Amino acid sequence: MADIEQPQIYLITPPDFELSSFPDKLAAVLGAHDVACVRLALATSDAERVSRAADAVRAVCHEHDVALVVQDHLKLVETLGLDGVHLSDGSRTVRYARKELGDEAIIGAFCRNSRHDGISAAEGGADYVAFGPVTSGPLGDGSQAEDDLFSWWSDMIEVPVVAEGGLSVERVTALSQITDFFGIGEEIWAHEDPAAALKILLAGAS
Repeated sequence: MADIEQPQIYLITPPDFELSSFPDKLAAVLGAHDVACVRLALATSDAERVSRAADAVRAVCHEHDVALVVQDHLKLVETLGLDGVHLSDGSRTVRYARKELGDEAIIGAFCRNSRHDGISAAEGGADYVAFGPVTSGPLGDGSQAEDDLFSWWSDMIEVPVVAEGGLSVERVTALSQITDFFGIGEEIWAHEDPAAALKILLAGAS
């Protein structure tokens, strides 16, 4: 995996969005870019709200033949006909998720900047491991996933790795040869034209 040609795009939805407008924005991005997967990452724990959003986003993803996973809501995967789950608690529930969802489901794990947690998730059956944020900031504890973590992972571990959180043109350029996916969300959705914003963001990866 050290000779990664160009990372794939893994889109992350905003934590909240309008059902009347967001599906069209998503469709525009999927129509303009080759996207591997979309993560429904709503902040709400309202099952009805998540279900309505999933229905709307799933229709767009299916139209463009893009996989859709939901963040953390394991029990909704089969109910809503989704492709899998993204677990934000590192490796803790990966084995349980795999047992519940079976071999075909996509299971991913966000492991912050912990190499140990990433390895545990991979050994537990995760299809990908995500590290981040890749830029330090004032939120959380200020920690970040350093470039050497991605470099080591790409050289040593077969399970694909996702770089997410705080991506910029400069960070995309630096990470383009040592990650399999860029997890992109807030970096583009605030722009009037998210598809154009994504093109600019990825300029350093081409």
